[in-house]
Amino acid sequence: MTIWDKVRIGLLTAALGLVVAASGHAYVGHENQLTFARPVALPGVVLPAGTYSFELVDSRASLDLVVVRNRTQTKVFYMGFTNPVRRPEGMSTSTPVTFAEAPANQPRPIAVWYEIGDSLGHQFLW
Repeated sequence: MTIWDKVRIGLLTAALGLVVAASGHAYVGHENQLTFARPVALPGVVLPAGTYSFELVDSRASLDLVVVRNRTQTKVFYMGFTNPVRRPEGMSTSTPVTFAEAPANQPRPIAVWYEIGDSLGHQFLW
């Protein structure tokens, strides 16, 4: 094996490493752990009080698909398409959800999940 073969192998290995790192980076920051003291609702499901993982399935796709799982991400409670929306002007970037109105004694429906620290949100389709 010549020195040029070794250089080519080294460059190809480095390039492959960059591609893998870049594709893995696309998923960073698109999951939030949210805790609710009371039951809340999503389309077709009521989540009891507890901690849940809200995650954008694939941030590179043009689809706005959100999955909600238990804290340990072993059980799926909700998976559905959402509409991308901008965080309202003046809303804190640490506010994770907004709620819609609900009848008395009914779980409040989550209208929009805003990724913590991001200006974008995901409006659930009711």
